[in-house]
Amino acid sequence: MAGKQTRGDVKEWAQGFRVLSNPTRLGILATLARGPRSVTALCKALGLRLATVSTHLGIMRLGRLVTGAHQGKSVVYEVNKSALKELARALKALAPK
Repeated sequence: MAGKQTRGDVKEWAQGFRVLSNPTRLGILATLARGPRSVTALCKALGLRLATVSTHLGIMRLGRLVTGAHQGKSVVYEVNKSALKELARALKALAPK
């Protein structure tokens, strides 16, 4: 990957790292790493208001770091493993050898 990244790759990586740069979003991601959760479950686990969690989940969905699926009246969110693996590959490509 080193030396082969395109301008588009770098822009996508920057977007992913911007999404991860917020402590609330990192907390949501860490909670979701333990398994899929509804917004309500995330609120309880993190001690945050529904509006706060929903706003951050929206940003994380736009950044492709989480996905959501309807289950009845709720949306259950989970980590987008492929997007996180891509960011991990980006970090590895940027590390000096």
